[in-house]
Amino acid sequence: MQLIRTSLERPIAVLAAVLLIELFGLVALTTIPIQLAPDVNRPVITVTTNWFGAAPAEVEREVLNPQQEELAGIEGLTTMTGNAEQGRARITLEFKVGTNMDRALLLVSNRLDRVAEYPEEADEPTLDTAGSEDTAIAWFIFTRQPGNTRPIHEFSDYIRDNVKERLERVPGVGRVNFFGASDKQIHVAIEPTTLASHGLTIADVSRSLQLANISLGAGDIDEGKRRYVVRTEGELKTLDAIRNVLIRRADDDARVRTALGDIATVRFGYQEPTASIRMRGDAALAMSATRQTGANVIQTMAGLRETVEELNASAVPAAGLRLKQVYDETVYIDSAIELVKQNIWVGGGLAAIILLLFLRSIRATIIVTLAIPVSVIGAFVAMAALGRSLNVISLAGLAFAVGMVVDAAIVVLENIYRHKEEGYGNREAAYRGANQVWGAVLVSALTTVMVFIPILVMDLEAGQLFRDIAVAISVAVVLSLVVAITVIPALSNRMMSNDGQSKRVRVLLLDSLAGIFSRAIIGFATVAVRSRMVALIIASSVTMGAAYFSYEFLPKLEYLPEGNRNLLFGIVIPPPGYNLETTTG
Repeated sequence: MQLIRTSLERPIAVLAAVLLIELFGLVALTTIPIQLAPDVNRPVITVTTNWFGAAPAEVEREVLNPQQEELAGIEGLTTMTGNAEQGRARITLEFKVGTNMDRALLLVSNRLDRVAEYPEEADEPTLDTAGSEDTAIAWFIFTRQPGNTRPIHEFSDYIRDNVKERLERVPGVGRVNFFGASDKQIHVAIEPTTLASHGLTIADVSRSLQLANISLGAGDIDEGKRRYVVRTEGELKTLDAIRNVLIRRADDDARVRTALGDIATVRFGYQEPTASIRMRGDAALAMSATRQTGANVIQTMAGLRETVEELNASAVPAAGLRLKQVYDETVYIDSAIELVKQNIWVGGGLAAIILLLFLRSIRATIIVTLAIPVSVIGAFVAMAALGRSLNVISLAGLAFAVGMVVDAAIVVLENIYRHKEEGYGNREAAYRGANQVWGAVLVSALTTVMVFIPILVMDLEAGQLFRDIAVAISVAVVLSLVVAITVIPALSNRMMSNDGQSKRVRVLLLDSLAGIFSRAIIGFATVAVRSRMVALIIASSVTMGAAYFSYEFLPKLEYLPEGNRNLLFGIVIPPPGYNLETTTG
């Protein structure tokens, strides 16, 4: 094979290629995003519509049913599930695998716009997609400083303007969610006795406010050569404007003219809280941050920490508040990735020790072990080029590959050693040994790669989850094949002894055990070959035994193994109908 001959003739070029692979791999490693698990995009869209105070039956009739009628015919939709509860309607839409979710979001939004009319008190529908990037990577808690007696929910606008926007500008942050906040609103407190004395009702007040708080087009006016569009602006933007809204106009007697300020008190206030957040018994507000797709969680979290420190030094204490980060996903990510990295190092070390025990040569061990860093580090180049991330799944693939990448190198080196024992020189033995088995190691590598081809092309959730491990193992095995037919012959030519007989150190205990094992296998095979019935019985026994133990000791099925995050969640469900004060009291 010409590639093998070229590697023997130009060992410096082979060394340069190895160094380039290592260099590019280390550079690629700095660009690969780090996260806990691969991004998994589920073809699911959730439509949520809030209608504060509405009963489930009203929510179903006025919101849920009209939305479902419009969403029923969306392209690619497989399942639609609706749920109406107190003050909220939720519709879950599941699409076919491979659906373009950006286009699906646009279609859903357009269909929701077709809904004729929502109740006045209902909020606009919100759309959310289901994906791993929607999981919060950090949680923050706002509490009041000692001496601050203002209700915590009244700081909602200040936090939105001065904290939330700052956190959203951190590179890598996709969205910041705010919990426990109350929107600022105008409260109109009507005096019932005064209202009755004027001969008015609540309906009169509500109708007058609706008519006064509206902007309408009033046609157009032609003047000379120009046409002017006229619009009546009637939006109520100040408290005085609201107080001056006429509930009843004067006819003949000016004394019957009634404005809103005559029968009610108008003031700024905050929406009544519908949720309560506490930290160690104190009222609090919460905020969570999610990452952008493909963002490096470690770098994003570093930016969040820096921003929080800046806020705690300026904007937050200025309002009499304290901001504390109570959850950091990178702590668990660092520990999980560090554990897998430790396994890679330990696995590589154990592989080198086993090679040394069986090859009995330090030089041969060095030659074979070189395939591990070249293949593993070189895999980072492909991972970066394919847009993969560094997570526990991809690192687990590299950990598996540590033991697999030396297989081809061992086969080639053993064949080279056999030719040296036959009396060939280093160069000729290296060429003959590698040239004789390169086809076998190629088929072996391709067989391993072919196993992962279905995962690489699968769009299902399992394919997205395990694509990183498929890429890591496949690339590492292919690189190990290249190392076996180029680097191994070149190093064998340079590093192995030239005495015609490469002596190996004998290990008495290991050699004795190996001899016993070898004789047992040969004897077992001899008996099996002599009698077909014995061979059939042995094969059947092994198959049935393997099937029995596989069934008996099959581990429980789960989506992913459970990890120890050192977190404890407690959920208490109050009886239906309990208000917030009773539940939190």
